Amino acid sequence: MIKIFPNIADLNNFAAEKFVELADQAIKEHGQFTVALAGGSTPKSLYQLLASKTFRDKIEWSRVSFFFGDERHVPPDDPQSNFRMANETLFQPLKILKKNIFRWIAEEKFAEIVADDYELWIWKVFTDKELHTEEDGDDEPSFDLILLGMGADGHTASLFPFTEALRETDKIAVANYVEKLQTTRLTLTFPVINNAANIIFLVAGADKAAILHEVLEGEFEPEKLPSQSVKPNNGKLLWLVDDKAAALLQDK
Repeated sequence: MIKIFPNIADLNNFAAEKFVELADQAIKEHGQFTVALAGGSTPKSLYQLLASKTFRDKIEWSRVSFFFGDERHVPPDDPQSNFRMANETLFQPLKILKKNIFRWIAEEKFAEIVADDYELWIWKVFTDKELHTEEDGDDEPSFDLILLGMGADGHTASLFPFTEALRETDKIAVANYVEKLQTTRLTLTFPVINNAANIIFLVAGADKAAILHEVLEGEFEPEKLPSQSVKPNNGKLLWLVDDKAAALLQDK
């Protein structure tokens, strides 16, 4: 489903209302709301809105568990850190307890160890077990909500075009080397992303218009356009897009 908004303010207000709705539903159903956050300027505005007087009292924050869809391989106080952005705009203003925040321990020297530890941590939270084995079932953990952005090259989370992580089918968190950036990113993978109950893309800006048209209305080329691989198994997918990003879409 695609919803188009005249401006970023309207987009974020709808996203905040949806966040509240999904949190309330999850807490009523199973006592906890699990969400994987995205980085980027549009999510940043959303987090600031959620922490504002308008929304801060609409959610029982003590029952929200925060994860991250991806992260840079940098310390938590680095300007590029997704955790730092969320911490400054959401966690600190709302006084979120540390036990409710599950960040990538990205200051660890080896990215592969960071990813393996994050995978085990997720399984422990979702299954209360140190390890997940085949005997536990075939399903991946199911987040109540995963927030995603989309880059001008069609990437989402840190699943960049033509990178190894696009073909991952077993692990739910990996270190993904991105040649064009000459760096390694940390990211959740499609198996766990697509197992979420709800996935919301936040896309805004004229620079996203061409790639959004390709992703939603072009040929299916998931190696070139990783965002096309976001296809929930049983959950709901919602694209929240502003007018500028939707400018080239034919099916509005």
